[in-house]
Amino acid sequence: METVIYNFLPIWAVMFPIFMSVIILITSRRSEKLRNGLSVATAVVTFLSIAAMYPVIMSGKVIVFTLFDILPGLGITVRVDILSFCLAAISSFIWMLVSVYSIDYMSHEHGGNRYFPIFIFTLGSTLGIFMAGDFFTLFIFFELMSLISYVLVIHEETREALRAGYKYLIMTIIGGLALFFAIILTFELAGTVSLSEGTLITVPSTLAFLAFIAFLIGFGMKAGMFPLHVWLPDAHPVAPSPASALLSGIMLKTGAYGLLRVIFHVFNVSVIKEARWDLLLGVIAVITILLGSAVAITQFDLKRRLAYSSIGQMGYIILGMALLNEKALVGDVFHIFSHAIMKSTLFLAAGAIIWKTGLRNINDLHGIGKKMPVTMGAFTLAALAMIGIPPLNGFLSKWTLSLGALDAGAPVYVVVLLVSSLLNGLYYLPIIIAAFFGGEEHGEGVKIKVSEASYKMIIPVAILGIGCLMFGLMPNNIAFELSLKAASFLFNHAMP
Repeated sequence: METVIYNFLPIWAVMFPIFMSVIILITSRRSEKLRNGLSVATAVVTFLSIAAMYPVIMSGKVIVFTLFDILPGLGITVRVDILSFCLAAISSFIWMLVSVYSIDYMSHEHGGNRYFPIFIFTLGSTLGIFMAGDFFTLFIFFELMSLISYVLVIHEETREALRAGYKYLIMTIIGGLALFFAIILTFELAGTVSLSEGTLITVPSTLAFLAFIAFLIGFGMKAGMFPLHVWLPDAHPVAPSPASALLSGIMLKTGAYGLLRVIFHVFNVSVIKEARWDLLLGVIAVITILLGSAVAITQFDLKRRLAYSSIGQMGYIILGMALLNEKALVGDVFHIFSHAIMKSTLFLAAGAIIWKTGLRNINDLHGIGKKMPVTMGAFTLAALAMIGIPPLNGFLSKWTLSLGALDAGAPVYVVVLLVSSLLNGLYYLPIIIAAFFGGEEHGEGVKIKVSEASYKMIIPVAILGIGCLMFGLMPNNIAFELSLKAASFLFNHAMP
């Protein structure tokens, strides 16, 4: 049985940034400095509010706060268990760093008075997803986040940005309708959609299968899962780089989080295995991994290559769910954490390079590592972690996923992970080698006369880059310990 603590802190962590986004919007026209300061302060206070929940969560308790009920079993509720805390903590921490990075990055961009309120509002709605107490509350915040982040995608207002935004909006509407349909079916079958209950659907049926597929579409679209990934390679490259870091590093994880709740709260291990839905997840995961990795090799726009890489990496997370054992689930949760750090590092480093040089084509970046050693050093750590080089965090998550695959009696998945690592090396290593050992001229033969970006941009990139090493190397790995506890909680919850 869960030990429940009733506390307002989760609803504060969700609503404070949403409220502050309005204040930032009002004050933005009066003072750019005040706007920037309020944005950073909001992100910092939000992170500290979530960090304050750590002692309670680590003691095995669950924090719950109900605003009001609409119908019996249906209301607006926030709930923080160990999984919610893991994702909310890493999201708010990265958001805090990106808020500092955004100050100088957006100083050379238009629309800053629009960007910062949207940026902070998206923080609140994203945390609302991770800390929702039921699927109805989750759906409300999921739609808020999806619709408001459209403004980040089209921020540049170029033809490419508007086209990418339109595709993103269409896919968002499709995903939202599918998710709403799934929640209705679940409520019909179980009489509730609360995450505080046990398994909601205990018997495979036609309606249960329809609900599973609808959940898969709704959350899989946001997670960049094949074949619903089509919006991602267009949306991420056109958004401002700090927004790209959040889209890929954090907002993709809302889809993964939703799928985890579906598999281990709506259904359970025995239901999924009995219905053989794990095979469907496994096939989708393998295709997503190999497709994203293979197509990334063919991309020469730096941010577009990173976007396709995100598709492949999200395939790992879907695979960890499909294996349906606790060891794989540890690797799954830890890879969610690791990918958030790795991909945020890569997009912020790419943004610093583009901000200083205006260059996006990978062939033009020869020698950039000699001009921007800190930026490219962080990029290198994150890229090597993505490949799975020990002792970086990406190696630890892939290692644990591989052990989970062997425990499940599916060594073929280990082969897929190894092939994917090889493909990752094929599209990351040429960038690193050219950056540090290539000539100092880009494609047109013009010298790149640049230095590091400002300290407000470099420090967040460096912190995240070092995190890729720390969370793979340090003996007391807090992130891995949290992943162990979260996996144990989910797996035990899902056992019949």
